[in-house]
Amino acid sequence: MAGHSKWANIQHRKGRQDKLRAKVFSKMSKEITVAAKMGDPDPDKNPRLRLAIKEAKSVSVPKDVIDRAIKKSQGGDSEDYEEIRYEGYGPNGVAVIVEAMTDNRNRTASVVRSTFTKNGGNLGETGSVGFMFDRKGEVVYPASIGDADTVMMAAIEAGAEDVESTEDGHVIWCADTDLNEVSTALEAELGESDATRLVWKPTVTTEMDLESMQKLMKLIDALEDDDDVQRVTANFEASDEVMDQLGEE
Repeated sequence: MAGHSKWANIQHRKGRQDKLRAKVFSKMSKEITVAAKMGDPDPDKNPRLRLAIKEAKSVSVPKDVIDRAIKKSQGGDSEDYEEIRYEGYGPNGVAVIVEAMTDNRNRTASVVRSTFTKNGGNLGETGSVGFMFDRKGEVVYPASIGDADTVMMAAIEAGAEDVESTEDGHVIWCADTDLNEVSTALEAELGESDATRLVWKPTVTTEMDLESMQKLMKLIDALEDDDDVQRVTANFEASDEVMDQLGEE
């Protein structure tokens, strides 16, 4: 499986999500607050909020944290966040998309640019790498949910576009605008997913060796450490051997 999905697997094996639990919760809360503020605080009437809550639950954000984030959106003192996408190149020319949510555009741009520069990359103009990705909906299920044929049939019935099944699990892709409907149909057939989210899916990838991957991980770690950065996606491809070596570090 190419790109950020492999990165997510490595992050899980290294236990980084546990170390960053508070930061992850904070970023999910921000997304929920913004989604509720932009639309309706009732998730049944607000598809973006419903998806934000699904994603938060997939990383074990507690219900009381989710409820507080929604309540915060209705207060007059909630911050006004702007959504910004940054694009650039990392080690070995890998394409990187950074999604941020900030109340200070100048501060965030300065930090992101500096982080790229300090970690062997460079920040580009908007659109400089975006053409190498498609915006897609992604629904992830564990391998235990069923075999590839079972999941494929459920995905087709739900209106999905593609399925990638491996020994690690099933990744179901759909049009970004269809994610809410597809994920709801899948849950009715297969149960609750491990993850439901909007992603940037690489259409082309850059092959990375171990040294390049180590540098890329440092860049992504540094970017994700910034409170304003919500998600980082890179279009890397690496062999199982390289990924296994990274997992042992």
